[in-house]
Amino acid sequence: MSRLYVSRNPRVAARILDGEMMIMSGRDSSLFTLNRTATILWQSADGVTPLERIVEQRICPEFDVEPAQALQDAETLARELARHEIMQISEEPLLQPHSSPGVGR
Repeated sequence: MSRLYVSRNPRVAARILDGEMMIMSGRDSSLFTLNRTATILWQSADGVTPLERIVEQRICPEFDVEPAQALQDAETLARELARHEIMQISEEPLLQPHSSPGVGR
């Protein structure tokens, strides 16, 4: 498996509301509610930290899960979020422009 990098799509609006991450797609105004794992992934997706490191440092300590399974699940989740244009995925580090107004972390 190649090393993957994930970043938040700067064209979405995101806020934590009552402990849940709410994201509105800039593409079609769809509203998504992220679970705890997806929220950790979203908050950690800076474009320069490899997905593997996010899993090792942020997801595995939070949940009782094997690293290999957690990485596989995180990659599946990241690809699903990318399919909805909420995240961006690359095999190279992604440089992300500064957050736009209306985009929370």
